[in-house]
Amino acid sequence: MSEGLDRPRLGLDTEADDEQREDGATWTPEPEAEPEAEVQPAAEPDEDLPAEEDELPRLRTPEHAAGELQIPDGYGVIEGEPNGARRSVGVVVARFNGELTGELLTRALDELERAGVGREAVTVVPVPGAFELPLAAMALAKTRRYSCIVALGAVVRGDTPHFDYVAGEAASGLQLAGLETGVPVAFGVLTVDSQEQARERLDKGGEAVLTALEMADVFAQLRAAAGAA
Repeated sequence: MSEGLDRPRLGLDTEADDEQREDGATWTPEPEAEPEAEVQPAAEPDEDLPAEEDELPRLRTPEHAAGELQIPDGYGVIEGEPNGARRSVGVVVARFNGELTGELLTRALDELERAGVGREAVTVVPVPGAFELPLAAMALAKTRRYSCIVALGAVVRGDTPHFDYVAGEAASGLQLAGLETGVPVAFGVLTVDSQEQARERLDKGGEAVLTALEMADVFAQLRAAAGAA
């Protein structure tokens, strides 16, 4: 190859590119990058969207049907009254979440007094937690000394499945205690997501008392009817 011939320059040869610019060759600048599109803020979630379409689920407010049960005329009806006269009542209460269960107990005892149940006719049995309530309720019911049993406790949901096991076993165990002994056992155990929800439902202690006394009266009427037959 003749020495007078120029060697072809490669585009990747930076030195050659520099020589070309020095010789006066035209340099084409790279096109400027287009400005980035402005990021629009995320739209606020529509309040009307159902819970599953929101980023965070909402708690539904409880719904209860209005009105009272109406029984047609012409049928025999045995209906109990929450009358505490001549009734002995056993109360089992969990110590766990004591601030809540203590208030449940106070309201239950106040309701027993209003219903006419004397203090000497009430036996209170504290247990470690809600899981132990069924065993204590069963033991009290088997003595046959009590017309009914009131179970009080508070189970607050946490970060583990512990809540589901304790709440479920407490409910099924207390029902079993009543079924096996024939003694009414009222469920006054709060099963809630937070302590705030529990404080809004502390009247359940008194409501459980009324339920237990009403069922005790129904059972007494049934025994009386069976004895008269």
